[in-house]
Amino acid sequence: MSEFMDIITADNLTYKQKVLKLAQAAENSEHPIPTTPAFDRFFSRDAICDMHEGNAPYRARYICVDFQKFARQGSDFLRLDAPENLDDLLFNLEVLYENIPSVTGRPVYCGQLDKIIDPFLGDLSDEEILPRLKRFLNFIDRTVASGYCHANIGPEETRAGRLLLEADAEVQNAVPNFTIKYDPAITSDDFARLCLKTAMRCANPAFANHRLLKDTYPVPEAGYPDGYTIVSCYNVLPVRGGAYCLDRVKLSRLADMAGSVDEFMDKLLPEATAALLEYMNARVTFLVEKSSFFQSSFLVREGLIERERFCGMFGVIGMHECIEKLLGPGHTYGTDDEANDLADAIMGKVTAQVLDFPAVYSEIGGDHYLMHAQAGFGDQLESTPGVRIRVGDEPEVFYDHLRHSARMHRFFTAGVSDIFPVEPTAAGNLDALLDVIKGAFAIDDKYLSFYPSDSDLVRITGFLVKRSEMEKFAAGKAVLADTSHDGEGNWRANALGDRKVRL
Repeated sequence: MSEFMDIITADNLTYKQKVLKLAQAAENSEHPIPTTPAFDRFFSRDAICDMHEGNAPYRARYICVDFQKFARQGSDFLRLDAPENLDDLLFNLEVLYENIPSVTGRPVYCGQLDKIIDPFLGDLSDEEILPRLKRFLNFIDRTVASGYCHANIGPEETRAGRLLLEADAEVQNAVPNFTIKYDPAITSDDFARLCLKTAMRCANPAFANHRLLKDTYPVPEAGYPDGYTIVSCYNVLPVRGGAYCLDRVKLSRLADMAGSVDEFMDKLLPEATAALLEYMNARVTFLVEKSSFFQSSFLVREGLIERERFCGMFGVIGMHECIEKLLGPGHTYGTDDEANDLADAIMGKVTAQVLDFPAVYSEIGGDHYLMHAQAGFGDQLESTPGVRIRVGDEPEVFYDHLRHSARMHRFFTAGVSDIFPVEPTAAGNLDALLDVIKGAFAIDDKYLSFYPSDSDLVRITGFLVKRSEMEKFAAGKAVLADTSHDGEGNWRANALGDRKVRL
């Protein structure tokens, strides 16, 4: 009972945060999912990890509701008619957000907002629309209150997209994260510059390589331009579906168990990968067959999500430290050829094994789980996110860093990213920053985000938080967004304030 009492008596958690943590603790008191001796061995050494998803999953980890369909039909369950104007739409969305579950207890996706909102602008003037959008964004920030909540815009320029950027720059919120699906063949330079101008004010939006991502999943029905969306930090998932789970191999910890590179590559890596894949099958089977989530959810009944459009994500983390431990001093991942070649070989081996494994209930992924460059959370030590280069070891030349990113990004279907603080003066030369994005995406970088180095709003592993909120939490005060908890620990433990400033 001490765990429950520690939550109940905490003086730095809000009521809602306590409720979520108590629910997680209760879920973890049950153990219905079987594990194998191999899983238990690697799990006990922290070499594989279930991402604190809960021992008895009763909802999918990430849920990507088809908000465009919702905007057309309303909801019988929520007693909401199809909206007739902008006020109806924003109210309906706010009600729906309160009824979407996830592993965080809050929605991780609030829609392709420009496409949802634009048809409802009608004859309203910009001056009439902006206050409505600012109230709407403030509602998300104050009620969802989790940096894992994400919205998309683009690739086309729309009036709603422009106004959302203007509103976001004014409200200066950490929630939701925004991503623009960017394609220079579709997205005008003027709109891309507006996105960068906004990012230099509030660290939003990040840029996703739409050219590479648009065919990741089949479209949910005729008339949809693509079948993917960006949710949580930077996860590429099927719209009208989502992710059952995200479990990971911690390469840095697995390297601790290896006596040599050969033992790591030929024995430990395939054994740990196999153990985690079997666990994921058991987890997904329980969720689909036992939890009743898909059988009972109104989201399924009303066609806003479909079980067949869910997949599982297989994550890796800590590549930088893994290479460092396997090769020893003098071989720095990101700048040393031998180190980079070994990382490439590791990812090739893991990816081949994952894509050869028969995953249950994973039709949208071709009956396989999908690779994800997992970012980590909290005060996680010795585990640089995914395949990123550790803070402090970045290449001196920015373009070398981007070329390395592109080399590693190619392995990941379900999400990978890099984060770059930039000189505040970049706000005066947006064309230079746009050229960087065009060049990076031309060599197949998949996802980039920027923030000015002096910004209060900063990216941690992918999500946004405010430095000022992290400082309050570090001082023992309760803060509204629970991602400030994870952000503060990670910012401090991994020296994120020392990221190399570019441009």
